Amino acid sequence: MTLEIPASMIPETPTPVPVIMAALEKVAPLQGLPAADREWLARRGQEIRAKAGEVIFEEGQPAEYLILILKGEIHVRRSRSGTMALFIGRSGQMTGLLPFSRMATSGGQGFAASDVWAILYHKSMFPEMLEAIPSFAQRSVSTLLDRVREVTRIEQQSEKLTALGKLAGNLAHELNNPSSAAQRAASGILTELNSVSDGRFQLVALCLSKEQMLAVQNWERDVRAHATLRDDQVEIAVREDAITRWVQQHGLGEAWHVAPDLAELGVQAADLDPLVEFLDKDAIQVVLEQFASALRAEHYAQAMLSSTGRIFDLISAIKTYSYMDRAPILEVDVPAGLDATLQMLQSRMANIKVIREYEPDLPTISAYGSELNQVWTVLIENAIEALAKVDRSKTPDQKGCLRVVCKQEADMILVEVWNDGPDIPKDLQDRIFEPFFTTKAPGHGLGLGLDNATRIVRKHRGHLGVLSENGATCFRVRLPLNQLQAY
Repeated sequence: MTLEIPASMIPETPTPVPVIMAALEKVAPLQGLPAADREWLARRGQEIRAKAGEVIFEEGQPAEYLILILKGEIHVRRSRSGTMALFIGRSGQMTGLLPFSRMATSGGQGFAASDVWAILYHKSMFPEMLEAIPSFAQRSVSTLLDRVREVTRIEQQSEKLTALGKLAGNLAHELNNPSSAAQRAASGILTELNSVSDGRFQLVALCLSKEQMLAVQNWERDVRAHATLRDDQVEIAVREDAITRWVQQHGLGEAWHVAPDLAELGVQAADLDPLVEFLDKDAIQVVLEQFASALRAEHYAQAMLSSTGRIFDLISAIKTYSYMDRAPILEVDVPAGLDATLQMLQSRMANIKVIREYEPDLPTISAYGSELNQVWTVLIENAIEALAKVDRSKTPDQKGCLRVVCKQEADMILVEVWNDGPDIPKDLQDRIFEPFFTTKAPGHGLGLGLDNATRIVRKHRGHLGVLSENGATCFRVRLPLNQLQAY
């Protein structure tokens, strides 16, 4: 489908040549162009005027025109990127298809963000243009180089934002569970505090003697000392049924309110018999209710300690992963960085068996810690995505395997990330490290992850390679212990 310029964009009365020449002088790549050359461009270009919102070209259309923007802005956006602009062409820029460019189709939809005035040149005019204006070749090449740098920067930024979004999602998932548990525990403690407040008045109303109060204290102490905590739900259920029968046999009410907590502590029904010796029925009811309430409050407090401890561990892992509040170059503990990265991605590894094989007492290396963690993130994420491709519907109990190895090899630290997902085809094993090469579906990857990882490893005078055969894929990273002696 060839790009056809809508008739509505072609002005009925062409702009005078001197006015176009003056406007061309403000186009940055053409600055310093002699008047005769600007006149040649002004007379032979196709003038267009587009109103704000009008589409100038569609994504995927053949790229056929060089565009000199004299006024306004042209935004280019990809359908898979939503409303985010891939490129913004502003007044005074040269864009579109340039001489020597290998661009075949438009990378996105181009529309006028504001009223646009531009001059277009069809690619068939390029040979004549380069002959008439010899300096146009050098100006085109300079613009092409700037374009490559800008697109690379945008794509790298998009890749980083995507990675950051995944990391934020993982952290939100990891933090949600302990924070929700802490919130429930805090709510439970408030409920039990209200129960204790009411229970105080019931205890006072009993008018227990000093001997009775001492006996109750001793009984609670003995029960806690001799109770055996077990996680076996069957045993807990049996104890709960026995305690419920004891409560009913002694004419007490609300067995459901005390039996579960006593049973979970490990209390047997026989442990309640001593209460009958020094308390009446009403006193036993109040004592058991208050004891059960105290047990629930302790349970909630333990849950809160556990969940807040988990949050603290996650925050520590985040600080280790990002190397917050630390110098950019420092002595890096590689296994610690690997562990922090695995913890960041833990929510995505529910169906994956993770094996860590770290050689003990490994030396540290001088490195950019946060950048190395970017490498581990790329390699582990690739392994997770490879394992997700395996159909395990016939063997749901069999998990994918992710093995992370870290050891010393001569004067190098060797890190290996193994997975038992599909093999990488032989003809692609070298290409996967090329920038913008990806085997993922459009919109799911830009092909910069392994390229970025390779550049970081090379920055540390190391090497990144891959081996994939017989149902096992391994990415190997070798980092020198002493970078100054690496070569």
